[in-house]
Amino acid sequence: MKSFLSFLTTLVVTKADLFAAEAGMPQLDPQYWASQAFWLILVFAILYISISKFYLPKIKDNLDNRENKIKEDLENAQKHREQSEKKLQEYETIVENAKKEVAKILLESKNNLNKEIQSKKQKIEKEIENEIIKAQKEIIEMKKNSITSIEIISKNIVSKIIENISGEKLNESSIKAVVEDISKKNIDRYL
Repeated sequence: MKSFLSFLTTLVVTKADLFAAEAGMPQLDPQYWASQAFWLILVFAILYISISKFYLPKIKDNLDNRENKIKEDLENAQKHREQSEKKLQEYETIVENAKKEVAKILLESKNNLNKEIQSKKQKIEKEIENEIIKAQKEIIEMKKNSITSIEIISKNIVSKIIENISGEKLNESSIKAVVEDISKKNIDRYL
């Protein structure tokens, strides 16, 4: 590879006019300027026309479409934002009204429950008072009946005791009178 490069270098040095035209560079030769200008104008005219008539309108349309799409998207986003803010306000209003309604219902329920509890409490207290009065009447009636039973039992016991002690049977009317007299004296202590 080194030998090829050295050969190429010597060839270039010895034959200096190998890559140049006979009279020098043809671009600088005034004889070729007219044809160069013609081709330059033709090439740049074709480039200008093709770019201005075909490529730029397509690019401009794409940019306009993109800009219009962005504007539409921004407008839609703004509309959606306004709608969402409106819905949020409606939601907050609904929630606030619901909280007020719940508080109102709770208060009414509490008041109704308290009234109901009070009425049931009063009803139960009246029933308890009636039961207590009934029980007291029954107790008094039982005491009266028990006193009569006690008198009868006392008469029987006294007559049996006297009969056992004395061996004789006493008159029941005298025993009855003594027991009734004693029970009349002590009846106030038991009733």
